[in-house]
Formats: sequence, structure tokens, C-alpha cells
Amino acid sequence: MSEITAETPPHSPAPMTHREILEVMAGLLAGLFTALLSTTVVSTALPRIISDLGASTTAFSWVITTALLANAASTPIWGKLADLFNKKILVQSALVIFVAGSILAGATPNVEVLMVARVIQGIGMGGLTALVVAIIGSIIPPRERGRYSGYMGAVMAVSMAGGPILGGVITDHIGWRWCFYVSVPLAVIALVVIQRTLHLPTNRKDAVTIDWLGATLLTAGVSVLLVWVSFAGKNYGWLSVSSAVYLAAGLALLAATVLVEKRAKDPIIPLDIITERTTGLAIIASIAVGVGMFGAMSFLGLYFQNSRGYSPTMAGILTIPMVVGMLLSSVVSGQLITRSGKWKRYVVGGAIVLAIGFALLSTIDHLTPIWQVQVYIAIMGFGVGALMQNLVLAVQNTVSVQNIGAASSSVAFFRTFGGAIGVSALGAVLTARVTELVKSGLIEHRIRIPDPHNPLVAEITNAAFGDATGRIFLVSTACAIVTLLAVALLPNKPLRTTIDIEDPGEDAPLDLTKNN
Repeated sequence: MSEITAETPPHSPAPMTHREILEVMAGLLAGLFTALLSTTVVSTALPRIISDLGASTTAFSWVITTALLANAASTPIWGKLADLFNKKILVQSALVIFVAGSILAGATPNVEVLMVARVIQGIGMGGLTALVVAIIGSIIPPRERGRYSGYMGAVMAVSMAGGPILGGVITDHIGWRWCFYVSVPLAVIALVVIQRTLHLPTNRKDAVTIDWLGATLLTAGVSVLLVWVSFAGKNYGWLSVSSAVYLAAGLALLAATVLVEKRAKDPIIPLDIITERTTGLAIIASIAVGVGMFGAMSFLGLYFQNSRGYSPTMAGILTIPMVVGMLLSSVVSGQLITRSGKWKRYVVGGAIVLAIGFALLSTIDHLTPIWQVQVYIAIMGFGVGALMQNLVLAVQNTVSVQNIGAASSSVAFFRTFGGAIGVSALGAVLTARVTELVKSGLIEHRIRIPDPHNPLVAEITNAAFGDATGRIFLVSTACAIVTLLAVALLPNKPLRTTIDIEDPGEDAPLDLTKNN
């Protein structure tokens, strides 16, 4: 349980004005936009990057997975630091780290250096993900937070819409390395805005301890599981001895993490917070959302380019309906939640729409009309927009300000962890299915030695890739159903109108240092 010192104010701080909040959010969202844009800019360039660096399809999955892994592993640490130190300095540090990774990625000579750069980017992204949400939760009451979460959703949607298109244009006309360099000037602007607009007091504890052992075990456990799902089905079978060893080692490390966290004075992931019913169910839902969303979205660009023959620029443009759906649902649901104080109906509705969108996408193949695919991804985006920020809002409504960083980052961690697992697992599913379809296609056309320069072989391969994509979304549909079940069981607690919990109840941590 996180300690609250006697210096912590017993009452909620005075609320900020709407103008003051907008000024703070301008700086926060500028930094978040820079990182998100830099991430999405690369998405449509990845096929070209992998080809130019002479890497394999497995490397494609790992370029995505390494960033997600570093993001997931660092998010709880950033969240804990947010509860201990000055959040402004931490946000700026995270932004600088992300830019450093972007510069290294742009100058990479090979795929190995690119992996290292993606890890650095992921660490910076983990900080921005945890800190922006934590700061917003520290200055805005949950009842009013919906409208501002809508602004965050809009920034996410714009970056996701503009990123792939910008990435396609840069890749086609300038060179893919500038997909990484483009973040540098934007980051400088974000740093200046943050320096001028964000002013927060430092509420530091007298005795600060970071659970580095727990963080190390957590990172190791997650990494082992990611290695397992990335290479299972290719280097060894899913039911092989190697799979059993990887799975057992990963679970053992995570079990050791739990034991360490129970005894730690300031655990990285406070178990008393994540086992609270609302947070626990939100985590389950977030894992499933991460598997489906990150995994499915990562391979849409590949579908449009490899199967349908579109350029990176057009592949980015074709994802706009998904982003429009996210934008509309996040903004509209946020405004409605602020007006009514009701949040659960929108979260459950979003889960239902997400499941429908994935189910429709599971039917696509290499001949599905493009307009039909766009309708399906718009439905998926609508469901994602109603879920992402509102799940965090539900969790923040149950914890005190002193623990909001740890609580918010825990949800973000499990969502990103689910995404990392999803990208690796779905990449393995896709590769296995493509291989199976290509083999059957070659046999059908009586081609014994496939020549990559043979138009018929290329046609078979592209068709196989398009037909195999539906399998990814079928798995994502199952994940969306898990999400729906989890959010349906969430306690429908009304949103409080105060920034902090004024009357500590079952959801508030006990103040062990206060003398009565």
C-alpha cells in the first residue's frame, strides 16, 4: 500500500478554472501529440523499412513489439515516480528520451540498432502515457474529466489520422528515415509550451523508495512471454518443450513479481489498488482491448499494401474512417458523461460496437470491396474511442489523488502489455496462415519451385495475405467479447465532483501516518 505522509492535504485542492485547465492541457497534449504522431508516422513506412534493412517478417513484428514492450515495462515506473516527484520535470524528461530514440532510429544502419532505438522510444512513450493521464486526473474532478478526455481523444485521433498519411508521403517522396526525424521540431515546440503553461506543486514524500527489484522481475517476465509468443509456431511448436519452458519461466517471473510487490514499501504496481473490483475489471478489459486494438491496427497497413497493392500514402488515407470513428465516439461520449455523470452505458456500448466491428472485419479477404473494409474499420474505431479513456476515468474515480499515477499507469501498463502480446501472437497467427495458404495455392497451380519474379507466385502470395488477415480479426473478436464481459461487471459508481476523495471509504487507501 502506498504511503501518504502527514503533509498531504486532507481536503481536495481548489479547482482550476476552465482557462487554466486548457492552458495546462495545451502543453500536455502537445507533448503527447508529438509522441503519438511519431509512432503512427512509422506505421505505413515499416514495410519499406524492413525491406531496405533486409529484415524478415518476424523483424516487422519485433519493431512494433519492442516499442510496446518498453512502453509497458516503463509505464508503472513512470506512474510511481509521478506520485513521488515533480510531474512537470518527468513529462519533459520523457519527451526528451522519446526524441533521442527517434533520432537514433532515423540514423539506424541495421535492424538491430532500430530495435534499440524503438526501446528508447517506448520508454519515453511510457512516460508520456502515464504522466499526461495522471496530471489530468490530479487537476480535474472525474465528473468534469469527460469533456477534457474528449480533447485527448481528439488529439489521439488527429495524430492517428495524420500520422499514417504523413508517413506515406515522407516514405514515397523523401525517405523513411525522416519519419523518425520529423518529431524533433515538434518536440522542441512541445517542450516550450510545457515549460510555459504547466505549473504544479511538488508533493514529495520524506522517504522515497523505488521497487527496482519488482520492476526488473516484471520486465523480465513480460519479455520472456513476448519472446515465447513471437517465435512459437515458427522456431518451435506451440505445444513443444521450448514453449513449455518459456511459458513456465515467464509465469514464474511474474509470480515472483507478485511476491516482491506484496512486501515492497512502495510497490511499482500496488496490489491493493489493482485488486479493487473496478480497477481489476478495467485491467482485464484493457488487456483484451490492447490485444485486439494494437494487434489488428498494426496489420491493417500491411493488408492495404501487401494484399491490395496500395502505396504507403494511400494505406494511410484508407485508415481515416477508423480514426473518424474514434474521434467522434471519444468526444461525444466524453461530453455526454460530463453532462449526465453516467459512464458505464458508454463503456458497455463501446465494447459491443468493438466486438461487432471485429466480427465484420473477420470476414474480409483479398477481394472484399475497399469501401466495405472502411465501413468495418470505422465501426471498430467507434468502439475503441468509447472505451479507451473512459476505462481510465472509471478507475481514477475510485482512487485518491496520491495514488492516481500508480492506478492510471497500471491500467495503461496492462493495455500496452496486451497490445505487445497481441502484435506478437497475431503476427504468428498471420504468418502461419499465410504460409498455409501459399502452399495450397502453389500446389493448386502445380508450381514446385516458387520464383518470386513469377507474376502468378506474387498473385498467390498477395491473395494469401489478404485472405489470412481475416483470421487476425477473428481472434480479436474473441478478445472483444472478454472486454464486454469485464465492463458489464464494472460497479456503476457515480462520478465524484471533487478532485480527491474527501471521505475515505473502501476505495481510498488508509492514512497510516496520520495521528488522531
